[in-house]
Amino acid sequence: MENILIVDDEKHYPIIIGEILQEEGYRSFTASSGMEALDILNTQLIDLVLTDVKMPGMTGIDLLEKIKEIKPDMPVIIMTAFGSVEKAVEAMHKGAYTFILKPFENEALIAHIAKAISVYKIVEENNILRDAMRTRYQFDNIIGKSKPMQELYEIIQKVAPTNASILIEGESGTGKELVAKSIHYNSIRKNKSLVAVNCSAFAESLLESELFGHEKGAFTGAANMKKGRFELADKGTLLLDEIGELPMTLQVKLLRVLQERTVERVGGTMAIPVDFRLIAATNKNLEEEVQRGNFREDLYYRLNVVKTTIPPLRDRREDIILLINHFIEKYTSDPGSVSSVTGINKETAQILCDYEWKGNVRELENIIERGVILSSRNLICPADLPPQLRQSSGITLQLDGIPDGIGLSETLAAVEKRMIQRAMKLSGNVQTKAAQLLGIGKSGLNQKLKKFNLDKGPNQSN
Repeated sequence: MENILIVDDEKHYPIIIGEILQEEGYRSFTASSGMEALDILNTQLIDLVLTDVKMPGMTGIDLLEKIKEIKPDMPVIIMTAFGSVEKAVEAMHKGAYTFILKPFENEALIAHIAKAISVYKIVEENNILRDAMRTRYQFDNIIGKSKPMQELYEIIQKVAPTNASILIEGESGTGKELVAKSIHYNSIRKNKSLVAVNCSAFAESLLESELFGHEKGAFTGAANMKKGRFELADKGTLLLDEIGELPMTLQVKLLRVLQERTVERVGGTMAIPVDFRLIAATNKNLEEEVQRGNFREDLYYRLNVVKTTIPPLRDRREDIILLINHFIEKYTSDPGSVSSVTGINKETAQILCDYEWKGNVRELENIIERGVILSSRNLICPADLPPQLRQSSGITLQLDGIPDGIGLSETLAAVEKRMIQRAMKLSGNVQTKAAQLLGIGKSGLNQKLKKFNLDKGPNQSN
């Protein structure tokens, strides 16, 4: 049952309207002033406000403005006498759903109310769905609904409130820094600094100074004392990015800092206490680096209190469309953007879902930003993509990746299964459309879905 708030300073008018609404299955609340109406809106779930224009104190237009400040989507219908039509038009400009002239036909009033509430319900449902999608498929700015990403969200939520050291592994462009930021800004240290340093960006001598700091005169050019990143991260979080590139000599010094929780500046002798949480990130497999002798085993176990691996984009292809929509919204909402892009067409979706994404999410973001800038249409088309993507859009078989001993039938079955999965994804799980993409009948597709034990999707007859 929908709730309608009737606001009018005339004593009997709200009662009469309330009886009319009750006969139509609505529940009504009444208020004789704008202030009383706002009190009701703060305590009751209201679906529509029906208000007179002329009221002492707060007018109907004043009330409308207040409602739009606190509940922008709330439909408001203005009641007005013939002589106040100008005020009603003003109300329309300020967000009123519509206005109705007194005296009015009951049928006309009911029709306006029914239509306004119907629109409001759709808006509310979309808001709820959008919030649910954001909550379910996004953690801060990390986007994904795939199983590996859901597992990643769970790890972040569990580990963020602790002080445990964290090791983040993943290929370049997968979003390791985003994960580190999510951990920091959901931790008890969120109000302190997150200090980051890329271990591959400095020569060994410069990196030592960056990490540990130096005293005045410690070396040529050290004109002043400088605090290192450990000191700057005191009470906060230190992110050592690309820690797999850390020279062996500095690995020894890092291990000592982690053990003693003190740091000595280059050229100094004083042990300075430091309190920081360490997050290490790398595009290498540190366990393999230990076995090769490139990384200290004792340091690895110090870092590896909690380890999480961010999957490459090619291993979570169901997230690609979600990421595309996120990046389109991001770049079309920029203040300087004049793009009319709202999405991608079917051919572009197929190309992007099939691409191998060696540069992972970072590469996808760059390509969508390019498409938003270059496209003169509402939808990004293949012509808006870089040449290497258009050239790779044909069917390609990575035969070198097939293990020895795998027969032709197993290989063909694997290819067939992947094509069916792709068609179902591109068609939104609508079997009829998926069958058309594959060039087969719907009954044939249904048999293959059973054969490979694949999800038939919610829309089996559309």
